[in-house]
Amino acid sequence: MSETRKVIDTTPERIFAVLADGWSYASWVVGAAHIRDVDAGWPAVGSRIHHKVGPWPLQLNDQTTVRAMEPDRLLELDARMWPIGKAIVRITLEPVSAASTRVTMAESIVSGAGHLLPEAVQTVLLRPRNAEALERLSDIAVHRPIMRPSLD
Repeated sequence: MSETRKVIDTTPERIFAVLADGWSYASWVVGAAHIRDVDAGWPAVGSRIHHKVGPWPLQLNDQTTVRAMEPDRLLELDARMWPIGKAIVRITLEPVSAASTRVTMAESIVSGAGHLLPEAVQTVLLRPRNAEALERLSDIAVHRPIMRPSLD
């Protein structure tokens, strides 16, 4: 499993508010494009984001599904990565201080052609992409006014 970490200068609540806003998904996930729909109740377990992946005009319809969720602490996703396969992405939030949070993004390709790659190769391919995703997540969580959606 490839792990990428970043300390973000804000609270877990602000970071999770971005994760809980399904419409912001393509703003911080590298490779995700146009959001077509977000299931009611996102990020409840089983809910999905329906989006496109890839560069225009070669974009394909895809979806990401929540596997596990603990508000302000954890979001685990089934992320389809057509044509590479499917990955499990686990994002954990750990307070470092009153105003900073360690975010860990762990990803493992679990099916498809990408699953055949050795873990070391997966890490070489995934770490730069996930580092960029955490940079984008940081920019949004720190600088954008966030309206927290209800998790009911």
